[in-house]
Parts: sequence; structure tokens; C-alpha cells
Amino acid sequence: MKKNYLGLIFILIFTNIFAQTNLEDFPGDTSLPSTSEELAKLASFEKGNYKYSVEDYFVKAKQSSFQLSPNGMYLSYREKDENGKKHIYVKNTETNEIQKAIEEGKELIKDYSWANDNRLVYTQDQGGDENYQLFAVNIDGSNPKALTPFENVRVDILEYLKEQADYMIIEMNKDNPEVNEPYKINILTGEIHKLFENKDSESPISYYDFDKDGNLRGFSKLENEKYTVYYYRTSENDGFKKLKTTNWKDNFTISEFNYATEYKHDAFIISDLNRDRKEIILYDLKEKKVIKKICNNDTYDVDEIYLSTSRGHEIDYYSYTGVKNRIVPVSDTFKKLHKKFENQFKDKQFYIVNVSDKEDKYLLKVTSDKLYKTYYLYNTEKDSFKKIFDLMPQLKEEDMAEMQPIQFQSRDGLTIHGYVTIPKQVKDGNKVPLIVRVHGGPYGSRDGWGFRRSDQLFASRGYATLRVNFRGSGGYGKKFERAGYKQAGRKMLDDLEDALAYVKKKGWIDETKIAIYGASYGGLATLGSLVKTPDLYVCGVDIVGPSNLFTFNKSIPTYWKPYLKLQYERWYNPEIEEEKKIMEEVSPALNVEKITKPLFVMQGANDPRVNIDESDQIVRNLRKRGYDVPYMVKYNEGHGFRREKNRIESYKTMMGFFAKHLK
Repeated sequence: MKKNYLGLIFILIFTNIFAQTNLEDFPGDTSLPSTSEELAKLASFEKGNYKYSVEDYFVKAKQSSFQLSPNGMYLSYREKDENGKKHIYVKNTETNEIQKAIEEGKELIKDYSWANDNRLVYTQDQGGDENYQLFAVNIDGSNPKALTPFENVRVDILEYLKEQADYMIIEMNKDNPEVNEPYKINILTGEIHKLFENKDSESPISYYDFDKDGNLRGFSKLENEKYTVYYYRTSENDGFKKLKTTNWKDNFTISEFNYATEYKHDAFIISDLNRDRKEIILYDLKEKKVIKKICNNDTYDVDEIYLSTSRGHEIDYYSYTGVKNRIVPVSDTFKKLHKKFENQFKDKQFYIVNVSDKEDKYLLKVTSDKLYKTYYLYNTEKDSFKKIFDLMPQLKEEDMAEMQPIQFQSRDGLTIHGYVTIPKQVKDGNKVPLIVRVHGGPYGSRDGWGFRRSDQLFASRGYATLRVNFRGSGGYGKKFERAGYKQAGRKMLDDLEDALAYVKKKGWIDETKIAIYGASYGGLATLGSLVKTPDLYVCGVDIVGPSNLFTFNKSIPTYWKPYLKLQYERWYNPEIEEEKKIMEEVSPALNVEKITKPLFVMQGANDPRVNIDESDQIVRNLRKRGYDVPYMVKYNEGHGFRREKNRIESYKTMMGFFAKHLK
């Protein structure tokens, strides 16, 4: 599925010191972070003999990130060594021969994938700064190559070229830090060739559409700070012409070109131009007309369509995320496969990770609210399922808590969805403390049903967890998402309060022991809730959350700056006096006198999305009022804690914080 970068740029996703020797080299105010002794003391409030430790929930799996090679001959995966490094190995599925392809060094490998049957590519940044560089290596570890060794440049992969095995299409902000431009890159030599110039920072191109042969067919750009204009060309000899102009809030995105016909101008479009929920339509790009509707749902946005590669590119299935993830089979072949998968995995959720080019092998991920992740390989010729790996065998399903979906009406009549993970103490008639977990984003993101390590950890300690898809969350249509615009710190927090009121009516929550926490936007919502409704919560945990909307807007990454005016449309515009006043009212760092409950703050020092100054501000301002605010800063992390040691330490400390205030 094609990436919609215009949507992604708004999403704010969720003490080892590296490469620095002097305090003045560190980001932020180095006098503010709590000492390791202070944090250890906080962690020590968590007492008791539990069947599972924090490590059991957050230790990285011995093996993970399984992928099939295009020809299905090899299975790649990451395997952790005794030092916690996760190297990448390749296993021959016929001979079971294993060889190490990539060794993880000081910097973490973010993602990796198969470029072709013989070569892997992967990305790394520096300490979480998100300036990802691209590397390539043969499957036996030979011919390693740093493909994009450029300083302060972010690289993303746009298109794998199956018919040109040694090439791929990438984009990077190499020549202008504010805009991305596409390049064709040789994954053997690193030779690059720019395919299109994105010269206008005022009207930037947000995403490019290349076909399977590497031809740039169209692109979408922002114009006049309010319109998304899609440009298309009918041949390489013609110039790009305006095809569709929409409000930037609407969706008209190419998911896949239609390769099932010799006519080159059909494409499967994800669109909500004529309805509230996103649907997939078949569209004639040359004639500018809808050919037919392919799939939609009355309640949820359709996410993805998958085309067969070996059966003439017919549609195999489409998917959407409802209460649970739903795969809807379309082709006769896939209907039979889907039935097989359902019979095999019963009440579990299964996801298709990838498929061999011949579609004779399927790599499947199986999960549920009580099962983390188990991988299976299905061979169509042998009609056999082979279990590859259970990522968390130490956590037994029978010991895990159930996640239940909920639905309620907000105070102004919106239908809100969410999930509650309920500890087993409730079944014994006990009332339990509740932790509200707020997702990041906020716009376009959402929580879903499934195994959540933090929720299961909390349940094992007797805490229930509430997750709410408040207004602005994605997947429920554009009206619901737009209902969240200009509502950060206001109605979006009302939805959390209404969810709490709904859950309280169930009769199993100790209403005197409710906490709130979240990362990124969830951190802002945590701080905002402690300001707006200080009597509702006992305590809160803010992880990489903005605290001052004025300084937050000024510190965003350079490649977000062309879209700052759009951010103002979703958040608030400081140039409008009325909205400026709202920003002052909903910026927690400017309202610390209203925070009366304990707060724990965590921050990655190299965070490019939420600058460390955001956390420094809230900590400094509260401490000036005499508040003891524990503050954990990791100087080798960015937007959240990715390193195993840091993540385990953060949750141990968080559990101590919750034990101190909820038990």
C-alpha cells in the first residue's frame, strides 16, 4: 500500500550515554534529570511476589522480525545475543542452513527488508534522531554498503523494483532539508539518480506514486496551504497535469495501480470524497472518472487492498480495522486460503506478513489479546502449517487478562470506541485501580484489540487499563477525525472523562485510585488531564509529551515545517488571537499551578519530534513550585525508548511510581 506522507507527518508516534564526554554536549538542561539512585528508590515501591517480572513482559524476544525472501527459499529474522544486540540471520527453508547477514553495532537497526533474493537493506539513525540512513548487504554478509552516507538526511523507501533487482526507489531531503525528492538507487554500488525535483518548499510534494517498473506516474502536493492537488501524466513524454484538487482534509490516494489490464491508467484509489468512511474505488486516471466501487464499510475506514502477483494481479482481499482487524477475501483462491487460516487459528487474529512471489508460501503472524506473537509458515503445495517461533513463550495465555471492547456516547452525542483490559481480581468481586492509557498521534492514530505488554503487566499487578479512541482518532471516518480538530486539551479530554464515567458504572473500579499516562500526544493529554481535572486522577506519567504548544511548534523537524500551517488547522494557530488564548489555556507548562497530583516524566534526549525542552519545561516549572517530579532522561534515545535496557528500566520505575500512589 502506498504511503500517505501528508497524513503521516502529523502523527506523533510513541542512563546510557553515547558519543559525548562533556555535560555541555548533552541536549537539554542536564541539571534536571533524577539520579539513578533516586529512580531506583522510586522503583523499589513495587513489592510483591509475582509470577512474571517486568523483564518477562519487555525483554526482547530471542528471535523476531521474520520475513520471507521473494522466492520463498529463505527466511530471515533477528536474533538477540547475550549483549542484547539483535543481529539479522538468513535461514534456508529447505536445508535449514543458517548464516549471519547483518551484525547490529552501537546503533540500533530500525527496519530491514528483502531488496531481492540475494540482498537485504536496512535503516539506522544516530541515537534516535530519525535521520535514517540506508544500508545493503548480501544474505551471506558479504558486500556491505552504506548506500546513503549523508549527514542530517532522512531516507525512506518508496518502491521495490522486482523487475530491476539491483535497484529501488527512495526519497530523501538531501538537497533541501524541508522537502523530500525521489531517487533511483543501485543497491550494489550506492549510485543514485534524482528522478524529480521538488523545488517549492511553499507548495511541497507530500508523496510520489511510482509503478512497479519504476516510472513516476503522479504526485500529490500542497497548494495555497489548504488544497491537495494530484498531478498525473499519461506518458513519460507528457508533462504532469492537474488531475484532482481536494481540500487537504479529504483523501484521494493511490493504493495500487491496476496491472490486471493492458490499459495503463486504472488505479485502486483510497478515497472519502463522496462518503464519510474511506473506501477503495477503481479509477481511470486519464479520463478522470470512477469505474466502479471495489470495497467499503459503513462503520470503519478501509485500510488496504492486496493484489495477487502470480494470478494476473487479481484482487485477493481487502482489510479494515474495526473492533478487531478484519481481512475480507475477494478472489476464489484466497477465499479457500482464508477459510483454511480461520480453521487453523480459530479465535486468534492472523496477519499475512508476506508472501513469496509464486504465492506458494505464506508467512503468517498469529496473535490475540492473550497471545503476543507466533509466526507460522504455510506451504500451499504441501498444504501444511509449520510453527516458526513463539516470541514470548514465557507468558502463558491462561495467565493473561482479557481485553474487552467498549462503546459509549460522549456528552455531545458522538459514538466513542475503546478497550478495557481487566485483571482477574475483578472476577473475584474486588474493585481494582484503573490506569488510563492515551494513544499518540493524535490525528489518524487509534488503539486496537490485541496483546498489549503494558496492559498485561498492569493486570498482573491488579490494575485495569482503559484505552479510548477519542475524537480525532483514525479509522472511524473523516467526520469523527475532524471532530477532534482544535480540541486538544478540550473535548478530546472530555472523551477520556466520559469513558471513565462509563467504566465506573460497571462497578469494578476503585474510583479513588485512577492514574493516567501516555506517550507523545498521550503525554500531552496526561499533562492536560492533570491540569483540567486534577481531582479525577491520583497521578500521571508523561512520556515524550509536548507541554507548551508555542515552543512545540517552533521545534518541529525541518521536514515538517512546510506543513506547519496545516498543523495549525488541526491544532491551534498562534497568529489568531482567540486560538492563541486557547493555546495558553491548554499548554500544561503554562498552567502548572493547577497540577496538584504526582507526576513522573520520561524523555529521550535526541527526540526530533518532541524536543527535550518540552519535558524540561514542565519539570522545571513544577519544581519551582516545590513539587518533587521524578524525571528520567535517556541520552541514547529519541521519540520513546527503543533499547531493551532503557525500556525495562522505565517500566520498573513506572511500576514503582504506580505502586506508591495506587496501592
